[in-house]
Amino acid sequence: MTDSAITDAQVVRAPAPALEGMRHGFFTRLGGVSTGPYATLNCSTRSADDPRALHENRRRVARYVGVAPDHLLGLTQVHGDRVLTATAPWPAGAGPEGDALVTATPGLALGVITADCAPILFSNAQGTVVGAAHAGWRGACGGIIEATVAAMGALGCAAGEITAVVGPCIAPGSYEVGPDMRSAVLACDETAGAFFRPAGRAGHFMFDLPGFCVMRLERCGVGSAVALGLDTLRDEAQFFSHRRRTLAGGGPIGHQISVIACRAV
Repeated sequence: MTDSAITDAQVVRAPAPALEGMRHGFFTRLGGVSTGPYATLNCSTRSADDPRALHENRRRVARYVGVAPDHLLGLTQVHGDRVLTATAPWPAGAGPEGDALVTATPGLALGVITADCAPILFSNAQGTVVGAAHAGWRGACGGIIEATVAAMGALGCAAGEITAVVGPCIAPGSYEVGPDMRSAVLACDETAGAFFRPAGRAGHFMFDLPGFCVMRLERCGVGSAVALGLDTLRDEAQFFSHRRRTLAGGGPIGHQISVIACRAV
């Protein structure tokens, strides 16, 4: 494997002023060494990818955000509302169950894995308290966003100091859902009806996941919340997508990673 670096052109960054000056990236599927359905920057330790390729991919991501490879942290994601506060590194693939990480420890980088769910990166203005959350519809309904804001508060960062950016995920025009899912969302949040519109199929709906996440962030009182508006399903060249894989008949799939690093005062 060649010792190559991920380039700025292969990473999506938040538009200024959001996360400006922060070491972060919504990484695409480009810039890695994996092959086949994992090509090329698969970062999921739970995939059946070649472990050597996976290690190299994650090393490149860590290098891009300026941390040691073993300081790039992740979780065993379960679509829940548990937030972990990281104070020291743990081995890749050995992260506890949860769907968000926060830290105030310089030199740690927090990563979440997605392939249609929404990755959300959080930071105060100084980049000294940061967070990363994995928010599918279940997690967003279940309170992962609110729990992340609360965990940052426990580290001394008030909600109004937080900038949050919702990264590439399945877009409203691509996310067709059935009536059961809509009912489940409305049961946990009666204001969510505004994020559904009728689909072409009778009884089905199109769901605005990024818009729903932004609403929940704003309701928490964060200082700034924005969604990038990039559709993981439609952009096959840049992103892995579970829905695209399902529509194509299944099979193995890679996952992109979104990362933010904590910096010293």
